[in-house]
Parts: sequence; structure tokens; C-alpha cells
Amino acid sequence: MERRKVQVTGGSTFTVSIPKDWARDHDVDAGDEVGFHPDSGSLLLTPVTSTDTEKGSLDITGMEGDELMRAVMTMYVSGFDVLALEADRITSEQRRVIRNATQSLVGLEVLEETSDRVVVQDLLDSSELSIHNAVRRMHLIATSMLGDAVEALANRDLDVAEDVMGRDDDVDRLWYVVSRIFRGALRSPKVAQEIGVEREVAFDYHSSARQLERVADHATKIARVTRELDGDVPPEVADALGDLEADATDIIATAMEALFTDDPEEATRLANEARADVRAIDEQTRAIDDLLHDLDAQHAQHLGLVVDSLSRSADYGGNIAETALQKAAPTPGP
Repeated sequence: MERRKVQVTGGSTFTVSIPKDWARDHDVDAGDEVGFHPDSGSLLLTPVTSTDTEKGSLDITGMEGDELMRAVMTMYVSGFDVLALEADRITSEQRRVIRNATQSLVGLEVLEETSDRVVVQDLLDSSELSIHNAVRRMHLIATSMLGDAVEALANRDLDVAEDVMGRDDDVDRLWYVVSRIFRGALRSPKVAQEIGVEREVAFDYHSSARQLERVADHATKIARVTRELDGDVPPEVADALGDLEADATDIIATAMEALFTDDPEEATRLANEARADVRAIDEQTRAIDDLLHDLDAQHAQHLGLVVDSLSRSADYGGNIAETALQKAAPTPGP
């Protein structure tokens, strides 16, 4: 770390010089502008460029299916506003995958198409995005999926089960938005300032969003069990699973409340309450396992997967509570 003395010029203006090596590395010359961004007791300095648009290109020659889909999503999460996908000849199948990828990502649209190039652009301004609202929306969708999945299982309702699986795409779409905002805030203090969230808080939201994305995945697993199950779920097992789902959902809700509150004492109380409730889940799962022992082996195996998914969902709520505790804890000065 370099140290520089603060000087006073003109009797009232504080000035400090910047390291010459840093200025050269970032093409900062005399007369150029730099930006200052307050950040948790620190003041971050960045060069001011003529454009804030991040452009990137990717050679997609030989890429197909999931590989191409993941490549587009990775570039999106990495923060590129304009992405050129290039090859000697882009096949119709590649175009289909690119269109599916853009439809799966918030704000992304195809801007240009030629035989050897597809350009996609993010049309949303980062200042228009709210990581707080995205995470809150993920919570609502994921927990509603969990409840509907268990209800579909109890009633053998395949239509509801299919609907649950379809909603997983909505959660994934929000997860990519949260990841994009988080990485943008890490990379640029300007982005963090625009979204109105400190970078440490963005990290906490990103960590919690990951847990919610996993809850949605387990809701989808339960919905698949409904489709694969041969027989009805015994009423006593259905009731026990419903109680387990309700308790897991309550844990997640309490943990999310702890995460979002600005009162450190209240956050700590709620987070500890959620963590204590997670420990009580083990007794419920053992009781349901005892009920499954009397069932056909294949039937018991399928329902055991449901118990495991609900138990894991409660654990993910506990992980969010841990994040809320860390967010509420006092932080050392710079």
C-alpha cells in the first residue's frame, strides 16, 4: 500500500497525488477525469472512460447445445453489454440455442444476425435493476414452488407438478440477474453506487440467492417424483410431508426477514431463531422415515427423496440465516 499526504491548496481544497505507475497502467494523463466513489468508509478512484458499454466477442466454432448455452450465459453474468458470437458459418442449430439463451436471460435481445455473426445486447441499465427485489422475488417463487410440489405429490396432480417444473426457469432467470449485478458491483464501484447497495451487502444477497436457487431445484425434484410415483401417498405420510414443508418454508422466511432487516439486533434474533428451527427438522425427518418403512421399497425410495429435498431446503434456510448473522455483525474499520 502506498501512502500519500493530503495537501491543502487555496486554503480550503484538499488534494492528493495519485501514483504515476497506476496512472500509466490505466492511460490516465494530465487533464483526464477520474471518478470517486464512497464505499463503506473508503473512497475508490476509477478512470472515467468515454463509454461505459462493455463489449465482448466469442468464437463459437464447434460449440453446440449446452456448451453454447452456458457460454452465452457466462458472458452475460460476466457483465458484457454487447456480445458478438462469431464463426466461419453459424448453423441453424447454433442460432436456435442462442435464441433460447437470450430468452432465458433478462434484458438480452438479438441485435444483429449475419451468416458468420450474431450480436446480442443487454438492453437494461444496471441502475434500473434491483438486486434486493430480484432476491425477494426468488424467495417468493422458490417457496411457492416447494409448497405446490408437496401439494401436487399428495394429490397426484400432474398438471401442478408440471407447472412447478416450469417455474424453475423463472428462478434461474433471476439467479443470473443477481449474479450479473453482483459481479458488476465487484468489478466497478460505479455499478455498486448505481444499484444503491454496498458491495458486502451485494455479496450477502448473492450468497442467499444461491440457496434459493437450490430450493427451487429441490421443488423441481419433488415435482418429478410426483410424475414417477406409481401409487398414492398414504394420508399420514402426506400430512407429515406437508408439515415438514411448512416448517422448512417458515425457516426460509424467517432467515430472509433477518437478511433484509436493517436492525442488527432484530436480524440476529431472527437468524438465531431460524438456525434453532433447522436443528428441530432432524426429528421430523426421522419420524417420516419410520412411516416409510412400512411401504413398498420403490415407493419408500421415491418418498425418501422428497423427505431429503425438504430437509435440504430447511438447511438452505439455515445457510441464509448464517449469512444474515454475518451481515448484522459489526465490521472493523478500514
